[in-house]
Amino acid sequence: MKVQDIIDALERQAPLNIQEGFDNSGLQAGLAQSEVRSVLVCLDVTEAVVDEALEKGCELIVSHHPLLFHPLKCLSDRTYQQRCLFKAVKAGLGIYSSHTSLDNARGGVNFKIAELIGLQDCSFLSPIEGKDAGSGLIGSLPQPEDTAVFLQRLKTIFGVHTLRHSAIVVDKVQKIALCGGAGAFLMPQAQSLGADCFITGELHYHDYFEAGNLVAVALGHYESEQFTMDLLCARLKAEFPELEVIKTHTNTNAVISL
Repeated sequence: MKVQDIIDALERQAPLNIQEGFDNSGLQAGLAQSEVRSVLVCLDVTEAVVDEALEKGCELIVSHHPLLFHPLKCLSDRTYQQRCLFKAVKAGLGIYSSHTSLDNARGGVNFKIAELIGLQDCSFLSPIEGKDAGSGLIGSLPQPEDTAVFLQRLKTIFGVHTLRHSAIVVDKVQKIALCGGAGAFLMPQAQSLGADCFITGELHYHDYFEAGNLVAVALGHYESEQFTMDLLCARLKAEFPELEVIKTHTNTNAVISL
């Protein structure tokens, strides 16, 4: 099959026209008509991931986070982005990234988080006008849950060593808002919709002061989106049973917890 076949399959679920304006989802490197037999799926494209893809004979990397956010003025060894791109291009390795297009898609990243938590009746926190897509989700647990127990459950599900959260201002939670990654911008919507808890990947210090009547939780950026790899793998395997789909063994979390 061709790289373009894989792009078409991914973009049927997560079209590029629903990505955020700042983003650069899509084909990062490579030729759309190149043949593909094996794909490496990852959250982040790092030098170790590129090396892993080449060692395993993959022709394409499918990542969540784009390698390239900003235009490059040169292609050398000055930054890890340049080194990754140079090595990939030299080896004929393609790179495709499905970032906020997959964040905002129905059945995408935030729906996976909601599924893991056990939320029901989910709707978009910030819908995209005219499209069945949007930023963040809000839904409900089947029953109210003790807040401390719920927070401990989040730690277990997402493998978080230390869970950062604002003051526990409610004894029980049921209405839960969330956004994987850097979702602090959606906390006002969560508050206006009456959420008991808002979960995201990262919050700024002063965001915790603004939490008000909900409990604001930061899982960690990587931790909140780690299951995106499973989402991408499942999509590719369902669309292309004959394609070898490999989930990376490289831990790309750049934040170390002791």
